Amino acid sequence: MCGINGILGLGDRQKAESLVGAMNKALAHRGPDDEGLYSDEDIALGHRRLSVIDLSAAGHQPLFSSDKRYCIVYNGELYNYRDLKFELQRITIGSAETAYPFSTSTDTEVILASFLRWGKECVKHFNGMFAFAIWDNQNKSLFIARDRLGIKPLYYYVRNSLVIFSSEIRAILGTDLVPRKTDPEALVDYLRYQTVHAPRTIIKGIGMLMPGHSATISGESIAVEEYWAMPSFAQPVNDKPYEAVCADVHELLLRSVERRLVSDVPFGAFLSGGIDSSIIVGLMSKVSAGKVKTFTVTFDEQEFNEARFAKIIASKFNTEHHEIKLQVADFLKELPEALNAMDHPSGDGANSYVVSKATRQAGITMALSGLGGDELFAGYDIFKRSLALENKSWISTLPYFARAGAGKVLKAWKPGVSSEKIAELLKLSTLGLRQAYPISRQVMMDKGIEAVLKHQPLFPNAVQGILARMPLQRPDMNLSAVSLAEAGTYMQNTLLRDTDQMSMAVALEVRVPFLDHTVVEYVLGLKDKYKYPTSPKKLLVDSAGDLLPAEIVNRPKMGFTLPWSHWLKNELKLFCEEKMEALGARELFDKEQILGLWKSFLADDPRVKWSNIWYLVALEYWLHEHQIDA
Repeated sequence: MCGINGILGLGDRQKAESLVGAMNKALAHRGPDDEGLYSDEDIALGHRRLSVIDLSAAGHQPLFSSDKRYCIVYNGELYNYRDLKFELQRITIGSAETAYPFSTSTDTEVILASFLRWGKECVKHFNGMFAFAIWDNQNKSLFIARDRLGIKPLYYYVRNSLVIFSSEIRAILGTDLVPRKTDPEALVDYLRYQTVHAPRTIIKGIGMLMPGHSATISGESIAVEEYWAMPSFAQPVNDKPYEAVCADVHELLLRSVERRLVSDVPFGAFLSGGIDSSIIVGLMSKVSAGKVKTFTVTFDEQEFNEARFAKIIASKFNTEHHEIKLQVADFLKELPEALNAMDHPSGDGANSYVVSKATRQAGITMALSGLGGDELFAGYDIFKRSLALENKSWISTLPYFARAGAGKVLKAWKPGVSSEKIAELLKLSTLGLRQAYPISRQVMMDKGIEAVLKHQPLFPNAVQGILARMPLQRPDMNLSAVSLAEAGTYMQNTLLRDTDQMSMAVALEVRVPFLDHTVVEYVLGLKDKYKYPTSPKKLLVDSAGDLLPAEIVNRPKMGFTLPWSHWLKNELKLFCEEKMEALGARELFDKEQILGLWKSFLADDPRVKWSNIWYLVALEYWLHEHQIDA
């Protein structure tokens, strides 16, 4: 796990080398174990290393191919690198292919050797999380690629023949070759969803390579290709007995966890005591040679405290269990660091920073997470709500004035975020997933955005655009359609980005077994009859067998949540007020409307939740820290 940087086509080798050296320093938190840099007349490549596999100096990057033609910088983990290495060393009789002369035990060299064998098709052979760049010194071309699900980030900036890329936006901004201006369309996207959906970022001109994509860059030519997409690889599973499907899921998850335990450093798991993390810990215990180390965040406020459930699992699997006691004073102390860890503004993520830092301080370099379980196995309420809306399609046949009027009555009778969203849904001409889902995930409705922004057009909805490109209509597979929507929007652009930026801020590698592409492809190919959550994540629970005690299956869903509403009105009140004032003073924003939201929140207006405030506070903090015009 590492951080990678590069500058191509600057035309000044000394300057490019100096800038990439500075970019490396900006990513020191991602890779404290080693640093490397290569430059020639065309390109400068930089690397920061967090040693996880092959801790020796042989893992130093940039790494060259045996013939010195190719040079790679790589961030991630390749879980099937041993199998690929065996294949790349094998010589088939009658084949023109030759065995690659490996000189290290790293997965980095396996990626390089795979590129020499299969070219850009190499990514189709990989099982892992990765972002890498390979420079061809003969053809003067750069090949970059990102893993299928978008677990590892890769940002880039292109101007004519100049290309800058990095694992983090802050490193690109640090070159001072990119104007520090917000992208107006991205800003509207952020206000809608507390994130910006790839390929855009909050900074105008800086993009993000999409998950499952690669690109070949030569001169001013950039050829981008999609090598994997969730819908096209999720093929419907032929009808099987339910028990056989459960057995398949169990085996796929077990193999996924087993692959992710390949490590030369101490590892553990995040354990909330919920279904997802409990199953991961149970599977780890089945295949791990030693005791599994588990980590749980606990609170004084009992309504947020999951310690009791985590202890049940820790006891069942005899883990080496660590409780991270969190109090208001502790959180306030960590908050500046958590905000500074944000490489891209986000309304979430501080939770991940706190548990990641405590886990790293316990001597753990790699941890497994249950992220992705809700998205694949219908764990969110939105799955049932989406199916219910499909069955209420008759509502859209009513006259528009009647539907709009009913929405107004509801908002007046029961003011709140839910009522506002229902009112917007009632205005739709159809209640299909493509139309209803984007509204369900919005943090601020479009009317509110129009109010807080000055003279700013409301650009097309990014989530609507993503869903429009997905083949969501399949007979008896509505739940998979919701999974595609969740994974392609919220999971990739909020959960995974926050997990990476917050964990890597403290040099902790997080692996996500539920997002092994073999698991994703299989589960998305299952019909609704297998996955309908008559009880919480029924298919996943049944597939776990005896791993889950009844107390875990039947417990109320809490999620990893902090008591934000209380904190924003008390301990964080002055901090938030200062940031809301500063945001309102920016040219693009209407100060009266911004401060109106803050006052409404303090007055317990049900239409303004803590999340409607905090993501604006986080935005202002990030813009100020990075000196961005907005």
